[in-house]
Amino acid sequence: MPRPAALLVACAVAASSAAAQAAPEQDWAGLARYREANAALRAPAAGERRVVFYGNSITEGFAPHFAELFPGKPYVGRGISGQTTPQLLVRFRQDVVALRPAAVVILAGTNDIAGNTGPSTLAMIEDNLASMAEIARANGIRVVLASVLPVFDYPWKRGLEPAPKIVALNAWVRDYAARHGHVYLDWHSAMADARQGLRAELGGDGVHPNAAGYRLMAPLAEAALAAALRAP
Repeated sequence: MPRPAALLVACAVAASSAAAQAAPEQDWAGLARYREANAALRAPAAGERRVVFYGNSITEGFAPHFAELFPGKPYVGRGISGQTTPQLLVRFRQDVVALRPAAVVILAGTNDIAGNTGPSTLAMIEDNLASMAEIARANGIRVVLASVLPVFDYPWKRGLEPAPKIVALNAWVRDYAARHGHVYLDWHSAMADARQGLRAELGGDGVHPNAAGYRLMAPLAEAALAAALRAP
């Protein structure tokens, strides 16, 4: 029996809505985000020392400042807002290894602590960071492991008391980098206030740097990269 036109329209709208809601789950790791940009990116020229900055919204927000803060440098941003270390691990080969960089700057872990993709222990975050570093080294990529930036409270998930967890994670990152011959990039110490949160003049929401924050971060990143790229 033919369905009334109104019912067919309602079914079509419902199907479209369901498809839209399912879309993020179908690309949980964000593999489509940089697919076209990666394909369009030429191979590094002879002698070029490409660097991939890899991470979450803080890295994503850093990339638009590269031309100003790192003029003439072949630096590539591959951050995706909200991502956690398991998501970053899934797309690491596509968005880092395949770009053939000389070095990678990995900044990740704060969204895990915030529980963006479910509960996460520090050990789980550490395992994922270690796996990314191992993949990079296996492919001849120098590794800079950045400290998680200070946060006193997440505006989208209050009351988690992230500050001491971030301090503990950063201590592990620093130790892991030393034990495995990677470079530790300490942004946290330069950006923390007395509560181990982000200094107010460096970011408006207590999590994400503003322009002043990125200006502070840039020379520290350059020093860490210089150390990584001159290492034997």
